[in-house]
Amino acid sequence: MGIYHRPGKLKDALAVLATTGARPVAGCTDVFAATEAQDLRGDVLDVTAIEGLRGIFETASGWRIGAATTWRDIVHARLPRAFDMLQQAACEVGGAQVQNAGTVAGNICNASPAADGMPPLLTLDAQVELVSERGERVVDLAQFVTGPRETVLQSDELVSAVLIPSKSVHGHSRFLKLGARKHLVISIAMVAVRLAVEDGKITDAAICVGACGPVAKRASALETALIGTSAEGADQLVSPAHLKDVLAPISDVRGDAAYREAAALELVQRAIADVLEQVP
Repeated sequence: MGIYHRPGKLKDALAVLATTGARPVAGCTDVFAATEAQDLRGDVLDVTAIEGLRGIFETASGWRIGAATTWRDIVHARLPRAFDMLQQAACEVGGAQVQNAGTVAGNICNASPAADGMPPLLTLDAQVELVSERGERVVDLAQFVTGPRETVLQSDELVSAVLIPSKSVHGHSRFLKLGARKHLVISIAMVAVRLAVEDGKITDAAICVGACGPVAKRASALETALIGTSAEGADQLVSPAHLKDVLAPISDVRGDAAYREAAALELVQRAIADVLEQVP
């Protein structure tokens, strides 16, 4: 069994990473579930005590979600309507115990194809702020997660925040998830939709599908097709062709590939209709 580190300063945490190669953890809701031994092997770096790493704040350039921000923090935050989909997803990340412990950064670093946080964050054009003793870099979330359980995070780096640009914090949004039951379930398919409407026409569209491929992906063809169209009946414009570059589902015990494709199409249509019902 290794050493448990729980520094209060970011610089101390980065020094631990640089010298020990410790595993960063926060809520451990994914780490413990994937651990087959009775304890975690090697050094562990608990980031939950680091100053400034928890909370969601508006900045001059958008919004900053600290890496140790929990899903329960997201649920209770006062946020613009564009964040509705992220708060809805937060309500479905496990049960209350998981939401109280699990973090936004942990969800994306775990890089599960069925990570509930990915579609809404991608739909908000999220970026990931990474820090190490070598410096800081910012990576688009779409490039941060490269495959199932795979990211570009280096062994000496920590995720310090998830950044949402101001340009993406407008419009209304919706998150929908299909599982074998209502709660405490891994997604069969899920979608996040954000739409802005002016004078009855869609002026901006961001749509993402998750759990239907190795990584969650934006439906760029559908977004392009919707922009400039009448908001009335826009959900009926969605066709399988709009999602062909997004869907690459597998068949498993939760559902076969054909079912996932049909479910994703239906969820997108429903989410668009739900968003448009919110528009004044």
